[in-house]
Amino acid sequence: MTMHRRQVLTIALWTLALAALAAVAWLRLIAPLMERGMAETIGPGDYRLATTSGEAFTAETLKGSPSAVFFGFTHCPEVCPTTLGDIAAFQEALGEDDRLRVYFVTVDPKRDSVEQLRDYVSWAPGVAGVSGPREEIDKAIQAFRIYARRVPLDEGGYTMDHSANILLFDRRGRFFEPIGYQEPLERAVAKIRRLNAI
Repeated sequence: MTMHRRQVLTIALWTLALAALAAVAWLRLIAPLMERGMAETIGPGDYRLATTSGEAFTAETLKGSPSAVFFGFTHCPEVCPTTLGDIAAFQEALGEDDRLRVYFVTVDPKRDSVEQLRDYVSWAPGVAGVSGPREEIDKAIQAFRIYARRVPLDEGGYTMDHSANILLFDRRGRFFEPIGYQEPLERAVAKIRRLNAI
């Protein structure tokens, strides 16, 4: 073997070894820190809102039992009613003993009072609507890292563009993982069962 080929082979082996070391460091050190960081930073905040069940909705509300949080609004043409339908299907598949507490937080408090939300979510089992002053809603949007933006309509009025994920939280009030918009029922229910088992 020539000296040049030996050098190329040595460099290739060292490159592979360093890549393997970097992969191990990522899997064992960096990724868990990032996950832990997300779990501890999504949800906590100093917001204080009202629920359709007559209780306050704060960061403490998420503690004690697995929960799900979804941000939407009652004038939503498609995403919100579809998601509420998905939540009703999850709850039915889970059965009475495994049902989640679910909070539907409005991104449009100007039009969505607690009373308005009570009617809107009443057909979905285990779902409480959440509303409050604009500044408190904005604190919650920031705390849950939600995207929400008012979009003017050509004919006047407005709609809201917003994140469509359902956020899952464990008994300690820590973020677990999201359920994507229209995620298949079996996969979503499996996530919730894993959450309930923690």
